Amino acid sequence: MDIKRHGKPSTSVVQPGKPAGSGSPTPRSRSAARRSAKQQPQAQSFPVPRYYAPTRPKRIVKRKSSLKKTIIRGTALLFVCLLATSGFLSWRAYTNLHKVFHGNTTVAALSEKPVTPNLLKGEGDGRVNVLLLGIGGSDHAGGDLTDSIVVLSIDPVNNTAAMLGVPRDLWVKMPVNYFGPNQKINAAYSSAKYKFLGKVDLSNKNPDAMQAGLQASDQAIGEVLGIPIHYNVLVNFQAFRQAVDTVGGVTVDVKEQLYDPTMAWENKWNPVLAPVGVQQMDGVKALMYARSRETSSDFARNERQRQILLALKDKILTAGTLSNPAKIDALMNTLGDNVYTDISTQAATRLYEISKKIDDSKIASLGMAQPPTMLVTTDRVGTASVVRPKAGFNNYADIQAFVRTNLPDGYLVKEKAPVAVLAPTQQAADAQAAVLKSYGYIVASVGIAPAPTDGKPKLFDLSGGKNPYTKNYLQKRYEVIAGTNLPSGMTLPAGNPKFVILVAK
Repeated sequence: MDIKRHGKPSTSVVQPGKPAGSGSPTPRSRSAARRSAKQQPQAQSFPVPRYYAPTRPKRIVKRKSSLKKTIIRGTALLFVCLLATSGFLSWRAYTNLHKVFHGNTTVAALSEKPVTPNLLKGEGDGRVNVLLLGIGGSDHAGGDLTDSIVVLSIDPVNNTAAMLGVPRDLWVKMPVNYFGPNQKINAAYSSAKYKFLGKVDLSNKNPDAMQAGLQASDQAIGEVLGIPIHYNVLVNFQAFRQAVDTVGGVTVDVKEQLYDPTMAWENKWNPVLAPVGVQQMDGVKALMYARSRETSSDFARNERQRQILLALKDKILTAGTLSNPAKIDALMNTLGDNVYTDISTQAATRLYEISKKIDDSKIASLGMAQPPTMLVTTDRVGTASVVRPKAGFNNYADIQAFVRTNLPDGYLVKEKAPVAVLAPTQQAADAQAAVLKSYGYIVASVGIAPAPTDGKPKLFDLSGGKNPYTKNYLQKRYEVIAGTNLPSGMTLPAGNPKFVILVAK
């Protein structure tokens, strides 16, 4: 996958740096190096790691004007293309299909048959999480930095989905150290890929190296969000733009005029990128509409990207697209040359079947800096501007609680089994109830009860076997086998619970 990145060129030329252990960070110029040497990370109430700038190959200069680099986070557009076309491929697209889909695994939640509870290891296994990564490509400086990071989480049980954007500048510990032990999260893919190759190589033609990069990204994202990543999709601007053009453009209802003078040069020097009203957008127009950020909030940009995503999905699923072999072949040609995924053809087909049942209104858009939820803030590490959790560097507790609350397990949501929590103290009971609520359990009541004499938690299933998934999850969480009768002398807690948990401490 060797592609070009769409974006405004700059006059600044970024010099190649050195990998970790070679000495100093990579400056953009000698004067920048002197400034960097004089500046140290600001003292904080939490440790600030040293900054090592990632290696960025020289950039090709094509235009004198400069533009603050922006990347569309709507990589999910191409994933929708994958799902939609995987179910309607002509035989001529078979080769390109296998250029895109490289995986050979599936997950329990994607089973066409009813999933037995014992196949689910814990809360969250009732969802399918796909990490969508967008890169610039070999002709762009930092072309392997995943400047678009979106987790698409699908609930196949209740036919809902959510898109969660991850800030590309989030400062994290690198799973694989190539540029330095701590970097922005968008360097996780390139760090592991280059470590595997033993060199900086922007071409994405080695599947093993790409998979190493994806695994590192999964690990970094998983540590931040607290959820497993089941599949990955790596895509670039070429694929996005061409996909929109291949289906003949998309129809978008613009509710508020989008004005951005910093992108006027891409729009024939017109700062109005999109006037109010229903309009047809080609690939270039849709890309500008989705990636503009200078005059609106990240939340507004996320909503525009979601709007484009749904418009593209609707266009692909129309009979005019799916019944046209030429369009299908062209779409698969675009994807085959510009998209890589470890999703298997079997899993993609199943995801397509599930996606047909998910209405647009059932796709939520989530963000870490989306009012009223402000989980991250900006900071500086040396001379670099970064994003960190508001709780401090590497403290992801609040982020993970937010993710669990907004991405509940599908089986827990479906069963809706009330749970009562009892503990020797009210404080202990409240703490345990808070944890269960964050995972999507319905806590009907909280109270005080004597601790079990053996010091181990107890679980009682009062549902008569009607809530097997909730029972399975609770048994695995507390490492117990559920009983069916409350202890002698214990009255039924309030809230008519289907499960009663007696916590030891």
